Amino acid sequence: MSDVKPPNKRAQKARQTRRRILGAALELFVRDGYGATNLQDVADQAGVAVQTIYFVFGNKRALLKELVDVTIAGDDEPVATMDRPWYAAALAAGTAQDMLRAYVAGTTAVLERVAPIGKVLAAAVASDPEVAALWSHDVDPRYVVQQGAAKALAGKPGARAETSVEEAADLLYGLLSPELYLLFVNERGWPRERWERWVFDTLRGRLCSD
Repeated sequence: MSDVKPPNKRAQKARQTRRRILGAALELFVRDGYGATNLQDVADQAGVAVQTIYFVFGNKRALLKELVDVTIAGDDEPVATMDRPWYAAALAAGTAQDMLRAYVAGTTAVLERVAPIGKVLAAAVASDPEVAALWSHDVDPRYVVQQGAAKALAGKPGARAETSVEEAADLLYGLLSPELYLLFVNERGWPRERWERWVFDTLRGRLCSD
């Protein structure tokens, strides 16, 4: 007799409802703006009662935070960026150049997902100081991720010896930022492939030996 338990239908339904609400919130926040969208709008778009949103998320700020976190991750699994398969695979590459290429590709995929909501979050923070407090950290978590990559890169064959881990982390943090991605791709109209190639070539010049 199998010990595998059948999936919990109630839990599956709750997860589907949560995803529907998040999808509706993303569409409306991007289209109409965070401030102009109320939870009743989101409920109507998702096909649920507004009380369901309050029950699942609590309030509009918590809904935005969950939406941002899920957008960065790419799914609603409780797995940190540094534990994601793409991150681990990039850091496991044999040479500095191979790691950098894989890392830039993986990070660009994250930036592509985050880009539509980046301006939404910036506007929300500007209009509601309590939104910024949702991500209060002593250290920027994005920098921690880049620092981990910089440390791994430093130990690879082909890494530029004169570039310190601190400088490498700063370069990764700055060049692989949502702000720079939005500037080139959204405002200047660069295709993703051009952006990815430019970032890789620029970072390779500073982080890899000739």
